[in-house]
Amino acid sequence: MTNPAFARSLDEKPIEQWQPLDLHLRNVAELCCQFCKPFNSGEWGYLAGLWHDLGKYSGEFQRRLRGESVSVEHAGVGARLAFEKWKDKSLPLALAIAGHHAGLPNFQTTETGLPRDLRSRLKQNESLLSRCRQYIPEEIINMSLPAMPDTLAGRANLTPIETENLRYANEMWIRFLFSCLVDADRQDSARFCDFERYKNRNGYASIETLRDTCDAYIDQKIASLTPSGKQHRVNKVRLSILAQCRKAAKHATGIFSLTVPTGGGKTLSGMSFALNHAVQNGLQRVIVVIPYTSIIEQNAAVYRQCLGIENVLEHHANLDPEKEADTKNPEILAKHEMAMENWDAPVIVTTTVQFFETLFTATPSKARKLHNIAGSVIILDEVQTLPPGMLNPILDGLKQLPAFYSCSIVLSTATPPALSVRERFEQGLPGAVPIIEDAANLSKKLKRVDIHWPEGSNGLSPEELAEGLSGYEKVLCVVDRRKDARQLSQILKEATGEPVFHLSALMCPAHRLETIERIQFALKEKHPCRVVSTQLIEAGVDLDFPVVYRAMAGLDSIVQAAGRCNREGKADIGTVIVFKGESRPPPGVPRKAADIMAGLLREYENNIDADDPAVFEYYFRQLYFHSATDVKNIQANRRAFNFASVGRDFKLIEDNFTYTVVVPWGDAEQRLAALRRAIDHDLPRKNHLRALQPYTANIYRHAFQNLYLAGALEEIVDGIYTLAHTHKYLYDESYGLKDGDETPAADPESLIVGP
Repeated sequence: MTNPAFARSLDEKPIEQWQPLDLHLRNVAELCCQFCKPFNSGEWGYLAGLWHDLGKYSGEFQRRLRGESVSVEHAGVGARLAFEKWKDKSLPLALAIAGHHAGLPNFQTTETGLPRDLRSRLKQNESLLSRCRQYIPEEIINMSLPAMPDTLAGRANLTPIETENLRYANEMWIRFLFSCLVDADRQDSARFCDFERYKNRNGYASIETLRDTCDAYIDQKIASLTPSGKQHRVNKVRLSILAQCRKAAKHATGIFSLTVPTGGGKTLSGMSFALNHAVQNGLQRVIVVIPYTSIIEQNAAVYRQCLGIENVLEHHANLDPEKEADTKNPEILAKHEMAMENWDAPVIVTTTVQFFETLFTATPSKARKLHNIAGSVIILDEVQTLPPGMLNPILDGLKQLPAFYSCSIVLSTATPPALSVRERFEQGLPGAVPIIEDAANLSKKLKRVDIHWPEGSNGLSPEELAEGLSGYEKVLCVVDRRKDARQLSQILKEATGEPVFHLSALMCPAHRLETIERIQFALKEKHPCRVVSTQLIEAGVDLDFPVVYRAMAGLDSIVQAAGRCNREGKADIGTVIVFKGESRPPPGVPRKAADIMAGLLREYENNIDADDPAVFEYYFRQLYFHSATDVKNIQANRRAFNFASVGRDFKLIEDNFTYTVVVPWGDAEQRLAALRRAIDHDLPRKNHLRALQPYTANIYRHAFQNLYLAGALEEIVDGIYTLAHTHKYLYDESYGLKDGDETPAADPESLIVGP
């Protein structure tokens, strides 16, 4: 090859303006080294960056850049070189390099639908390496393999458990190395191809500035209280919680528990802990992980008001790009769009799904964020919602973060789960440092409700339940099934002759948020306010009812529902009524949790103190003991370095469990029209698809099939459906989507043509 080698070309630009390959390799090496330093792996990062694109030295690749129709895989050459020089010692390097475009492969197991395993890729690239070796500079080929970080090198005479744990630690380390390489490669590409956009990244306030801003904001809120307000029992408890959070922030990094009853103000107190703790320990960011998108917007709004809109990155599937554009100036919007790619921002608010799937993904675009988790305070809000079926890999992933990546984990909840290591639960977390010194006493001080447990074995009919609810002007009733919520809402409306608010996942997120705002207004203005909801209302939604009914469920769900009762302590005591309905909770964890709770009620003779953290411990021990905690065998695949298999199988929400339907609410029709225009003119669709997320409802497989077979659904693009014109009526302003339990007919009026 007589001509110089290039990494990439530029459309309609002369060859002199293309990026030289040696410059790209060294740029990526230096960036990757920088990204790997927080976990003592800078030399590994440098070598991964230097070798990641060695296949681009091949004549085939250079001819492709010059316009020839040539197919060549360049990502495997550096992996092959590493293997030839150092055999299995090079495995971390080979996996990261081989996967930086197509994704982390399995080590030596190929499965249908997954990329070829590493062993096959290495064999395939043997001849390509030999053809391009002569063009690779000697100083690059002659690099030495760095030593493993001391914490991962192992030692003699390890026990079987120690050997297994070291295997998991090495597997996670490969993921972080891979993440650094992908982000470094993408950043250098962006810097070369679109520097005007690239230069707008960063520019956030420092962690020290954010700590000071947060504490000043909280202190100002406290100062604005009247003397009587400061003496209110709820506010006195909140002040105590804040003081304990600030005191505990002086600890070294590790795992912490923040056990605070609902209404204790842990949103801001927890952030004060996180920012003070980050400054104390030289950490770079705070990541708040929330289980439900229904409450992310609420919490993110609090953080933005406290810390400034530019410093808080909200990142989840239901983020509305049009709303973002309305609330952020173009500079902030561009900065946040880039930060979503790699989480390079000081405060991030995201979902449990996104966070843990980032830990275990094999996909480059998702894994790119992973390395910026290092050096973070991670607040796991509502930690009791972690799915039992994935508990083993989740807990192991969490253990790795403080041990190797300079993180602190905050287990934040009102209902602490039993996650500590113990006999017959060896996968548990090492003992968490309690931020609140006496959580049991705190619960008693903040006691706001009496819970009335069900008597007898007979369940209430919907009519009997509606009769009880109709006796209150302000009441919330939480049930487990969507069908039950709709039916009870309709019966209660007929019984009272007044409107009834309804909430379920059959309403699109934008519709639910609008309904919650109307509920808040009704409560504030002292209008009649009867609400029937599924459990989506339980975790963190800021509503305050004097009376709450909850269908029999697990203890955590019951206590979360109770958190919507007398939340602000305006009454001496609120009333929570737990009842048995005619239908049972859905199969799986909800039903198992309800059965365990029924057993506890029998054991305690209906005398359970739901304010006692020891009761939660006992309940969760029972739940985890009776649950499979690694239903997809994730840990076995991690031990085998089967990254692609883990990425496919680690799903907190099953892809085939529900189907997504765009519904006709709000301005969804206009957004659908914009998507159709983009499709017709072959324009980018990404932002149009994102804009539809707030207007989607999820339905189960059988309901989807009924709607599809009835002609009620129209496929816009692959896998994206909307209600057909003839069936728009299936989305109701009060109840959301009629989900296909019965075969729907077309609306006759929609079939009429003419004036």
